[in-house]
Amino acid sequence: MSESRRDAPADEAPARLRGAAALRLHVTLVVGLALCTAAFWFELRRAEGGNELSWAYVFEWPLLGIFAIYMWWKFLHPGRDAEREAARARRRPPKPLVEPQYEGMLAAWEEHQRDLAARQAAEDAAESPWRPGGNP
Repeated sequence: MSESRRDAPADEAPARLRGAAALRLHVTLVVGLALCTAAFWFELRRAEGGNELSWAYVFEWPLLGIFAIYMWWKFLHPGRDAEREAARARRRPPKPLVEPQYEGMLAAWEEHQRDLAARQAAEDAAESPWRPGGNP
């Protein structure tokens, strides 16, 4: 059986699901697809018989089946998206947080924010001489 996510080393992506857990996942998919197929067939017969609302379900059940296949794949291959993202990050250099031409503007804005915070703290102290936990 494969290691659980907690036991796997941090630098390794989780392995593909195997063993009894994978078998349960496959059986769940097969049962789910069988139910979706039966429901699709049932709703198609009702829609062809004149029930207009059933046409919505005729399209819903195949979409639900496709979603089940997607989730089956995601559960069978955990960590695959993290592997792709890590590979993409290694291929391209990291973007700077701020473009170089805007660094001066960022520094001025940060200084302005510090000034505003200091001014607000001074106003709060002048307005309220009593502080919670202090003497009235």
